[in-house]
Amino acid sequence: MVEGSRGRTIIAGYPWFTDWGRDTMISLPGLTIPTRRPEIAAAVLRTFAHFVDRGMIPNRFPDEGTVPEYNTADATLWFFEAIRAHHAAYADDELLAELFPLLADIIDWHVRGTRDRIGLDRGDGLLRAGTPTTQLTWMDVRVRGWVVTPRSGKPVEINALWYNALQSMASFAHRLGKPAERYEAMAAAARAGFRRFWYEDGQYLYDVIDGPRGVDPTLRPNQIFAVSLPHSPLTPEQQHAVVRACARSLLTSVGLRSLTPTHPDYAPRYIGSLLHRDGAYHQGTVWAWLIGPFASAFYRLTNDNAATRRLLIPLIDHLADGCIGTISEIFDGDPPHHPRGCFAQAWSVAEVLRVWYDLSTHRSVVE
Repeated sequence: MVEGSRGRTIIAGYPWFTDWGRDTMISLPGLTIPTRRPEIAAAVLRTFAHFVDRGMIPNRFPDEGTVPEYNTADATLWFFEAIRAHHAAYADDELLAELFPLLADIIDWHVRGTRDRIGLDRGDGLLRAGTPTTQLTWMDVRVRGWVVTPRSGKPVEINALWYNALQSMASFAHRLGKPAERYEAMAAAARAGFRRFWYEDGQYLYDVIDGPRGVDPTLRPNQIFAVSLPHSPLTPEQQHAVVRACARSLLTSVGLRSLTPTHPDYAPRYIGSLLHRDGAYHQGTVWAWLIGPFASAFYRLTNDNAATRRLLIPLIDHLADGCIGTISEIFDGDPPHHPRGCFAQAWSVAEVLRVWYDLSTHRSVVE
């Protein structure tokens, strides 16, 4: 409930998930722009804005009677992107003006630091987040004390999102006639600092820098957001290299693998006990929603509408199997890529819708 009215949110997936801040913000553009539901989108954004605390939106609303959980470094940054996409589609200046002071406060909290060591490193303009025992990114499995994909430090997609948020804030400020210089300067610093992610030997991006063990060169899909988000901190040559690396090792017909098959920890099947499945969740399992950012990145670099559409066709065909009329959460890493996990996942559906709509209406997938 928000100020006596009914709040709105998005259920992340059926049959097991409720609403998650990260999933909601990633899903919102694809579920509301192609379907022309701006009022619902605005209501969702206002609902989460109501629960911002210490510069963070909730990652999860637990069962009734308990407080929201604020344990994610990326959900709040996706909030900026959801607002940007909504405004780009509907030019809702009233909502933008309403939320701008809150967004400015969120940036301030990230500058001075908030929960779980999330905060700005003034030395390179990047965001750090987490400890060796916390899981603050979307690769968030921790089971029996085992942190399956430790990513504390400076994860690549967190900083791609940070740069995108700062650039968006500068654009918002200009739109509203407010000072933008601070956000422009911070974005320039983040872009310069982002050069530290470039892994010259591999010709792709480190997954994490400044972690407990230094840099992590593991080839994962998190780097694709540095190309797919509207504001990219990479050079054109680096953008092409990242897309090639992801296409070569991670791309499947139904999404991107969460880990390259050449890695010793690669899990080809999401099967077995809960422990085995949790161990495979982000260690090679294919995530359908990642086809969206890959397709956006591919289109950004090629401007090939037909080829980008072809990337989506297998998941559109999937509407006729699994759970009819929707798209699964995950698939096995190895062929034939059996569907697993939730049989209906919001961001899987949303990302296919988002890109297909943009291509169908000749909208730019990225700005």
